[in-house]
Amino acid sequence: MSDVPAPSRTSVVFRLGDRAPEVAELKHRLVALDQLPAADLGDPEAYDDALERAVRAFQQRRGLNADGVVGRSTFRALEEAHWRLGDRVLVHLPGTVQTGDDVIALQRQLLELGFKTGRVDGRFGSVTERAVREFQHNIGVPADGTCGPATLKALTRLAPRVSGGRPNALRAEERIRTAGPRLSGKVVVIDPSAGETADGRSAQDRERRAQAHEASSDLARRVEGRLLATGVQAFLSVPHAGVEEDEGVRAAFANRADAHLCVSLLVDPAAEPADRGVSTYFFGMEAHGLRSWVGERFAGLVQREIVARTALPDLRTHARSWDLLRQTKMPTVCVEVGYDAASVASGRDEHLRDTVAEAVVIAVQRLYLDPDSDHHTGVLRIADLRALRHASPDGG
Repeated sequence: MSDVPAPSRTSVVFRLGDRAPEVAELKHRLVALDQLPAADLGDPEAYDDALERAVRAFQQRRGLNADGVVGRSTFRALEEAHWRLGDRVLVHLPGTVQTGDDVIALQRQLLELGFKTGRVDGRFGSVTERAVREFQHNIGVPADGTCGPATLKALTRLAPRVSGGRPNALRAEERIRTAGPRLSGKVVVIDPSAGETADGRSAQDRERRAQAHEASSDLARRVEGRLLATGVQAFLSVPHAGVEEDEGVRAAFANRADAHLCVSLLVDPAAEPADRGVSTYFFGMEAHGLRSWVGERFAGLVQREIVARTALPDLRTHARSWDLLRQTKMPTVCVEVGYDAASVASGRDEHLRDTVAEAVVIAVQRLYLDPDSDHHTGVLRIADLRALRHASPDGG
């Protein structure tokens, strides 16, 4: 295990131009991870250009926002990245979840051996613990769900005999197929988002975030109403105006609802020029080649439907490891819509949100349609969904 100290757990944010002892820890951690050449260390406590480039590259590979700013998410990702399988005993305790690259390695090996670990996400939760117990039972060691020396030895012995594949993707395809085309009875959680927190930011930034929260909540209600009209059980993750929870709490809400899908919506009516358009995100981490197969497909459907129905620029789909995407058990997408409110004529703002809401609902339906009977992007309307339900083989 690396003897480089982990960056201090702190709510302080570090960016280009800052100086602090934690910056020296950050540099040494990136050097240990081969993300920063030792020759570029420079002044240990100075957040310089070389460090910012290294941070951006690290963030990109870990599925974070590659903004070069180090906050809680980046510190946590740095801590997770230094763990290797065998560095520590892995155990699931109620109320705590061990995370790290060692967990990803464990999940992958178990998955390749045929044990269901759920999504490979680097979180040692109850599903991974159950897979460890089943593996232990099969190899004749105490089935306590703890990944210690005996279990690791058996994994090492068996690893060369297995080959890679896409068992989780195949299971996901089968779940979508067996769920059938009907929307009636399906559960979808709609998550209105306000974007990044505004702690320590200007009053202007906080005002913009408040506008985004109001607009996102309005769009979420429009999506909810349209889904309910199709027979979907739709729930808002933030049921009361002004109530805001972090991503982990919102993910837990979706998991408790046992939802089939979760859609997070962010509307920024005062977006900067570079942020104007629509982008959609699904769970993925480039550093490990991790992607949610259904999440990626669903994100693509949402993205194409919105772009086809509006004049919003296409900012494409992207893989991210944000907490909401990573911690939800069901396929989850985050949709971000940004435009300049001053350029939207009176009444056009509401029309745009109605159009986006319809696009999201149509994308939900298209996810469950047989590809052979699917329709072209931008063609279906909510009024068409009833006819589709009656025409479906299982009766709708």
